[in-house]
Amino acid sequence: MVDQTSKKPHAILVSYPLQGHVIPSVHLAIKLASQGFTITFINTHAFHHQISKAQPNSEPDIFTKVRESGLDIRYATISDGLPVGFDRSLNHDQYMAALLHVFSAHVDEVVGQIVKSDDSVRCLIADTFFVWPSKIAKKFGLLYVSFWTEPALVFSLYYHMDLLRINGHFGCQDCREDIIDYIPGVKAMEPKDMTSYLQEAETTSVCHQIIFNAFKDTRSADFVVCNSVQELEVETLSALQAKMPYYAIGPLFPSSFTKSFVATSLWSESDCTQWLDEKPRGSVLYVSFGSYAHVTKKDLAQIANGLSLSKVSFVWVLRADIVSSDDAHPLPDGFEEEVADRAMIIPWCCQREVLFHHAIGGFLTHCGWNSILESIWCQVPLLCLPLLTDQFTNRKLVVDDWKVGINLSDRKFVTKEEVSSNINSLFSGKLGDELRTKIKEVKKTLENALSPGGSSEKNMAQFIKDLKNKISEKMDQPNKSICNDS
Repeated sequence: MVDQTSKKPHAILVSYPLQGHVIPSVHLAIKLASQGFTITFINTHAFHHQISKAQPNSEPDIFTKVRESGLDIRYATISDGLPVGFDRSLNHDQYMAALLHVFSAHVDEVVGQIVKSDDSVRCLIADTFFVWPSKIAKKFGLLYVSFWTEPALVFSLYYHMDLLRINGHFGCQDCREDIIDYIPGVKAMEPKDMTSYLQEAETTSVCHQIIFNAFKDTRSADFVVCNSVQELEVETLSALQAKMPYYAIGPLFPSSFTKSFVATSLWSESDCTQWLDEKPRGSVLYVSFGSYAHVTKKDLAQIANGLSLSKVSFVWVLRADIVSSDDAHPLPDGFEEEVADRAMIIPWCCQREVLFHHAIGGFLTHCGWNSILESIWCQVPLLCLPLLTDQFTNRKLVVDDWKVGINLSDRKFVTKEEVSSNINSLFSGKLGDELRTKIKEVKKTLENALSPGGSSEKNMAQFIKDLKNKISEKMDQPNKSICNDS
């Protein structure tokens, strides 16, 4: 008989099927596999299909190259409840409803199959935004690790929604607009810096249902791991750590930063290297609003005209569905000809590679959390235009707390004059210099966290030790999981 304790622990990892969640989930899988875990990574058919379409020569299994290096990462894809060809960008609410109501049945089935075929499966690692992990983990006798891909501040706001309700800052028709100063470990903040969903008066949407149910479910997690850094959010993290086993293990990057061995890109990547090589150091603005959020046509026109007015060279990643997947030509007429001598407009690129290039001197961003961490790592100051969800809270961290970026606009609506003026402030003069000095310091904090003996490395080691201890404890108890009731 095989000694169960000597077998490598096997974890099933289910990523939320949005690119900003899949990227850190892939890096977490690699990190755990390099520490002696077997990982089965679950992706959706639709997400896998889009990755394959973007990289025609890619392997049918995105972890093939990683396995060649000796890591035991397996790969499975399942339905998210919708046809593969369904336009998830155009029909966002339907997509979210499928993830809320249907996806768990497919996860339940595949987890059951994996557990049945491999008795070394010990835990389920799943994105915090899923509403079902604790139930499925319990059913199959697994530990549940909740993976939070955003800053701890955002987690804390969602975790304390009850306090926001009681105090009249959320979930009421006429919410208070004064300072929020009662959330443990969170410095006084304005309601406009909460996530977009916490600022909405209408709280019956499918996204609200996901948030409410997910944060109920995550209270049953055995552990929470977070893609942030202890020193960046020390008070918020300490307050959460007093309530639950919560580990800041970020930033989660590929080991060589600019090159990942796992394809996660949803669109074909354009190569800007040659064009950037000809530009002076720090002279180019990189513009991207991520893989998911949309910009209104009106705002897009003001941003385009502001870029034109600024006279700064730029690389602009303009997704085909940036306004909507049924608007094929969102830019103002004549804009591309107007800026042709100093602009490169592309549908997608390898963002880490572009940010790492010496020619990039600023990043006009939607404030997605991965984008912020990557920009800090490359010491590129940020121009912030939050659009959705956690991005408003992320902006607060970047601009108000860490002072590594500025707002693109201080008004409700973006104007071309403000866009141009703020771009020029970033590239020339005292403000730009101050931001560059500050971002060097914050980059050092990230570097220190990832170095041997640094906080994220220590937290990762502690998490693995605590997880293995809990696995041993669980194995010493009689197994009451449904899957073994026969």
